[in-house]
Formats: sequence, structure tokens, C-alpha cells
Amino acid sequence: MDFLGLRTLTVIQDTMEMVKQDRGIDVEFDKEMSDPKVYKLWQEGKTCGIFQFESQGMTNFMKELKPDCLEDLIAGVSLYRPGPMDQIPRYIKGKKHPGHNEYTHPRLEPILNVTYGCMVYQEQVMQIVRDLAGYSLGRADLVRRAMGKKKLDVMAKEREIFINGQVDENGNIVVPGCVRNGIDAESANKIFDEMAEFAKYAFNKSHAACYAVVAYRTAYLKAYYPAEFMAATLNSYLGNLDKIPQYIDECKTLGIEILKPEINKSFEKFTVENGKIRFGLGSIKNVGTKPVGNIVEERKENGAFKSFTDFCERIADKEVNKKCIESLIKSGAFDEFEQTRSTLLASFEGIIDIIQSEKKKGLSGQVSMFDLGTEEEKEELNEKKYTFEGHKELPEKELLSLEKEMLGIYISGHPLEKLREQIEKQTNINTLELKELDEQMQTTGDDETLELIKQNTKPKFQDGQNVKYAGIITSIKKKYTKNNKIMAFVTIEDLYGTAEVIVFENAYLKAGRSLVEENIVLVDGRLSIREDDTTTIIANEIKDFGEQKQRILTLDITNLDEEHKDKLRGAICYFQGDRNNINVRVKVGEEFKPCGQMYLTEDILNFFKNLIGTENVKV
Repeated sequence: MDFLGLRTLTVIQDTMEMVKQDRGIDVEFDKEMSDPKVYKLWQEGKTCGIFQFESQGMTNFMKELKPDCLEDLIAGVSLYRPGPMDQIPRYIKGKKHPGHNEYTHPRLEPILNVTYGCMVYQEQVMQIVRDLAGYSLGRADLVRRAMGKKKLDVMAKEREIFINGQVDENGNIVVPGCVRNGIDAESANKIFDEMAEFAKYAFNKSHAACYAVVAYRTAYLKAYYPAEFMAATLNSYLGNLDKIPQYIDECKTLGIEILKPEINKSFEKFTVENGKIRFGLGSIKNVGTKPVGNIVEERKENGAFKSFTDFCERIADKEVNKKCIESLIKSGAFDEFEQTRSTLLASFEGIIDIIQSEKKKGLSGQVSMFDLGTEEEKEELNEKKYTFEGHKELPEKELLSLEKEMLGIYISGHPLEKLREQIEKQTNINTLELKELDEQMQTTGDDETLELIKQNTKPKFQDGQNVKYAGIITSIKKKYTKNNKIMAFVTIEDLYGTAEVIVFENAYLKAGRSLVEENIVLVDGRLSIREDDTTTIIANEIKDFGEQKQRILTLDITNLDEEHKDKLRGAICYFQGDRNNINVRVKVGEEFKPCGQMYLTEDILNFFKNLIGTENVKV
């Protein structure tokens, strides 16, 4: 089995272990593999995470087919390939209208009735040449191989034998052939053509059946133990975050809440907690496996950490350094304690220095006053010796940014979540669809097969097609061409992952201030689809998302003195430019007066709030 298959087997095993640990249940898959609740996932297109059935094309195929038995899954795995894909409409028609199958010759019915008259498996090719033309089992396999490898000289010879048979030098019949077995030459010739075309890309049924069984088991676990299954799936991609956003979004669809890491509840990996999924400490940036193991072990042996300082004291000798603690703070792992993240970030180094100093004193035999008294008194005195530099909590945008930096994904919220509906209305492509294009192009390497895929899948997107894509800019890499023209490779993240946008000079200069990291933008461009590279978008225009909506900045100057009014006039003039994104007006009593336009950012907005008061600034 390939790497994806091995990954899936690990997911199945991990899910079963979680279910046993959390629920005390030993998972037993139904032997008949006929559970309607499981097949409902395919019928409704809820195939995210299901082995071999995740791609959009396969999902659409299953929604149309409405599978209700393992035979349909086996056929699905085999049919969704170039060559056999031509049979998909016929298979679906046969499934929906049983008993009305079409056969090139009636003798094919016993062989092809299980697949509604379609050739789906290599074994069917072998059975056809044996039952219709009288081939031996060994010779039938040779024909299958010749067809699969496109050996034209061998196939030309076998066509004659398949139709008219073969006799040895003594006139003894070696292979009867179709004509001797009562099948007319015209039908026999047509059947051979169908086999030759099909066999180029066909699966053998045993191979497809193995895949289908694994797929059914993943679907079974998703249907009955969704939280454990999704946690195990997320764990399987911890080293590769490309698919994590997709599975996080699937968790939301399933109603499974993703909990941020917590120092007293998280383990190394994703775990299930009362039907919710808890983020693991081992996935936090700069927090290695060894420190996490030591933290969990300390918690297990001596109980939960009572406070941030209690944590710092207890792990002082556990190979947990300052960088690790800083990352834990940024990720929100200490949010259960009283201090804000900004307070802990400003204070943690001083606290650790005090603890290390105390450790050195202890080693030199000095006795501190904190060593005297009862345990409760010691604990109270202990807390008082640490100084916290108090700060208000960071703005939500900054908290999410730190979370993304530390975890690689947004957990407690996504900056784009509130804009989901607007994005869906204003765009026509997302990261999931871009990945789907890449998967289709990478199915196989030879040009003939790629062309067949394009013909049979009827792709929604094509090379050069105009698209609109929206997301947050996560990185900008500028460079100069040989002609000394500026260009940039811009990585933009939407709700499902990231995509690369290539910005040449004209689009770059026109984008202006929109090309800033963490800015939410709308890209109008064209697709660049290449067989040997990742699909990208070449930008025609990049602008702030939503900037086409007219916004108004209202500044209430009713109660301002002349000094502040003068400063405000100067600020409005200073922030006006060639590329404005908001109308500005001032309020005096109940009267509003327009005063031009300007380019507004969050920093500029905060400047106005600090200048004239938050209550006097409204957007």
C-alpha cells in the first residue's frame, strides 16, 4: 500500500485507541459492510477524510451514484481513472435503473451484470477472453498484460485468435475463439476493441477491494466516532500543515469544537475532550517533544499546575527554556490563569530569572524566609516575591496573529470567518479547488493520460481562466526581473489554506498599499496550470477586500478645543493620498460636514482615537 494508505491505516488505529481510552469501547466494524449510516456520508458528499474519496471529482461522482454497498465503492475506486471514467455515466444509469443494462453481446451479461454492463476490472477482461473465446487462465493473463502495456504487435495477433481461435500444426484446436463458440465476428471484434481501450488503465478488483475496505472503515469511524476520527486525522498531518485548515473546517461543519492548547489539559498530540478536540502542546512552534513529555510527566506525577509561577518553578529543571515558555504564552496555553498574555510576555523572563537565582542559593546552602512556615504560608509568600508587569490584553487581531504564528493555524477564530459569506459571493475559486486542480494534474505523468483526465473530468477551471480569490497576505517576496522590473510572489491564505499569487510590475504598482502582510485582499487574476508545477494565480489587480463598499469615517468635534481641531485638520490632510479607501466627515452637534477622503488603516484609526477620544471616532 502507498504512503497515503499507510497514513490512513495509522489514522484508523489511532482512532480505535482513542475510542477505547475515552469511551471504553472496542470498535468492531460490521462484517457485511452494509451500514446505511456509513453510506449516507458518500450519498451526501461528506467525504472529507475518507480514504480515496476526498477529491471533489470523486465526491461529486459518489453523490450522483448514491452507493449503498461495498461493490459500489470497489467500482468507484476503479472507475475514477482515465479510460474507465468513460463508463461512469453508464454505471450510474445502471445503478439507478437496474435490469436495463446494455451489452455488446448477451454472453457478456453473466460477467458484467455486477457492474451494470460496464467493464470495470482487469479480472473481467480475463473472464471475457476465457468464457467467450476459450482462453486458458495463463493465456488470459498474458492478454491482460499485453493490453495494459499497449503491446500492439501482440494485441494484433491476439485479436485474430480471440475472434477466430487458434489451431496447432496438427489441426488441433488450442483456442476455440468466439466464432466457434457461437459469437459473430463483428460483435467479437467490437468486444476486443472495448477491452483493449479499457485495459490500458484498469484496476484489478482485488486491489480496488482492499482500498474500498479501508475507505469503508474510515467512513465508519467518521460516522460513529467523528471527534476521535478527526483528531487522529489531524495528528497524521502535524508535520505537514497543508491539509490542516481543511480538516479544521470539516470539524466545524461536523459541529466539533477545536479547543486551544491548555497547559493543564493538553497532551503532546490532538486529543478528544468531551466530544471536542484539544490542540496538542507538541504542535506549538519552538516547543519540542522532550519538553512536552517532561511537562506532561510533571503534571501526571504532582498534579495540575496552580498558577503560571507554579508552572515555572516545577519545570525549572525539566529542559523547558525561555523560548519554549514564550511560545506557550503566545499560543494561549496559560489563559486559564489570571494574567493576560501581554502581562505574561512582559513578565516571564524576570520570573524565570528569580527562580534560577533561588535555585542557586538553594545549592549553596542558604536558607530563605520562604522556606519557613506552613505550606499555605509558603505558597502565599512565594507568589508575593514575583512581580508581574500588568498590561491590558492584546487586541483580538494580534492574539489571532500570535496564535497563527505559534500553531500554524487559527484555532479560537479566523480573521476571515466573519467575511465568509461576502468572500463566497465575491470570489469564484478557493484553495480547496486549487488543490483539486493540482491533484488532477498529478494523477499520472504521461501526457496521454493527462489529456484523458482533462477530457473526462470536464474541469471547472482551465489554464488562463479569469478568477477571483480572496484571503490574508501572509508573505511577500519581492524580486527584480532581468529587465530590472519589480515583481513579487505573494502567499495569500483563505479559510482552507494558502495559494501563491504572482504579481508582475503593472499589478504590483497598481496594488500600492494593499500589498502589506496581514492585509485582507481581493485578487483578480488568471490561472496558471502547469503539469510539472503547483497551480498559481497571476494577478491583474489586487485591492483591499471590501474596499468597493463605501465607508464613512465620522469624527465628532463638538466638544474639541481649537488645539485638537488644528491637529485633527493636519492629520486628515496628512493621511490623504492618491489611493483613498474611505470618506471622511466631521460632526458638530447634530450637523455632519464632508471633508474629503483618505486612506484608513487600523493604525491610523487608533491614531484618531488617541487624538480625540475613542467615543468621538466611528466608522
